[in-house]
Amino acid sequence: MSRMPITLTLLLVVLFSSTTIAQEKDGDIVRLNTKVLQLQQQIIEMQKKHDSEIKALKQQVDKLAGQTDKPQAKDELAALRELAKAKVTEEVIAEKELEETTFKSRGLGLQALNPEISFAGDFLFSTRQDSTSDQSSNFDFRVLDIHVESWLDPYTRFKAAIPVTESETKLGEGYITLYDIADDLNLTFGKFRQQFGVVNRWHKHGLDQVDFPLALRQVFGNGGLNQSGLSLDWLMPPVGGASQQLTFQVTDGSNDRLFGGNTSNRPSLLAHYKNYRDISKDTYLEYGLTGLVGWNDQWEVTNTTQDHREMTTVLGADLTVLWEPTEKMRYRNVEWRSEAYWLNKDILAPDGSGEDTINAWGLYSYLQTKVSRTIDIGIRGDYFVPDTKGYAENPNWTSLSPLAVTGDNPYLWQVSPYVTWQQSPFVKFRIEYDHSDGRGIDNPEDVVWFQCIFAAGPHKHERY
Repeated sequence: MSRMPITLTLLLVVLFSSTTIAQEKDGDIVRLNTKVLQLQQQIIEMQKKHDSEIKALKQQVDKLAGQTDKPQAKDELAALRELAKAKVTEEVIAEKELEETTFKSRGLGLQALNPEISFAGDFLFSTRQDSTSDQSSNFDFRVLDIHVESWLDPYTRFKAAIPVTESETKLGEGYITLYDIADDLNLTFGKFRQQFGVVNRWHKHGLDQVDFPLALRQVFGNGGLNQSGLSLDWLMPPVGGASQQLTFQVTDGSNDRLFGGNTSNRPSLLAHYKNYRDISKDTYLEYGLTGLVGWNDQWEVTNTTQDHREMTTVLGADLTVLWEPTEKMRYRNVEWRSEAYWLNKDILAPDGSGEDTINAWGLYSYLQTKVSRTIDIGIRGDYFVPDTKGYAENPNWTSLSPLAVTGDNPYLWQVSPYVTWQQSPFVKFRIEYDHSDGRGIDNPEDVVWFQCIFAAGPHKHERY
């Protein structure tokens, strides 16, 4: 009887313990579920908050994108771009610092080494009236110029002009120029038209009229001053708002008109000073001074040849004024250009009277204006005064004409109005009327010229 109560008591204790443990487990589950629900609620609230922040940022970006015309938005976007560029630059610099340095030559590409070739044609028709010529008209393909240019390397350029006429082909110019051999100093050597004044440097197809000025042709010959040698061009420091250039040339003294008796081929020396300044935004002024000296050492005297060194000097001055309104420069301008020449040539008189001197001088001036984009009109006046020598044109001696003639107080003048129509950058036409007269030189002459100039290639109508 005593065991039953004990057993019953043990059984009740076990049941109570089991019930208590189950209740505690149920409580833990309830608390865990509550915490899970709370965490889910927090996640949902955080998601909503993040969504709202992203939406607000997106609206702000859209607002900035739609208001880029406002200065503040532009500044902000510009600042962002600059920051991005700076960041990228820093990264690129950091990468380059890690790269191996590679040195490259400054050579030209193979295509750039191919020379540029152009052609310039100069075709003339003239009709004249004078008392000394039997020809009343003439067609003349005056020249077909072949122009070749090429950069030999980044510092050296080659240029050549080969004139082809109906009777001959010769080298007109062929030279190379070395740039910046010293500060603002270039060196050219070869055969070139010399920088005496302005227009002597130009080719005939690049002139503003049909031919060179009368005084230039009388002093240097029909082809102008074109010799072989070297040239130094120095761009001098500016003074008073004006740019300056000094050219010094040493050439072989082969001009027949000036140095026909230079049998020892002593070089001739030329110096040219140029000053350029802007008078206003629409007007510039340029003037220059030129001096040329050379020697002759052989003379024909009374049918004998004598050796004696004598000097020849030619001085020149040039002036150019151009008015060209900036806003209408392709349609309107006015240009005035003038040059003067003075010659002093010491000689042995061909009549055996001993040493003598020939003095001659001349000038030209022309005014030209652009009346439309394609039409220029102008007029040029020429004047030349040779010396008077009684022995100048003796048929038994070398003629000194046109630098000296036998007439008293001789002179020659010419007036030349003209119109030029530029059909395109590659084709232009010109009509010019020349009336010349004088005393002790030639009879009056009237000539009408029709000129066609065309160019094929990249250089168009380059003056030189």
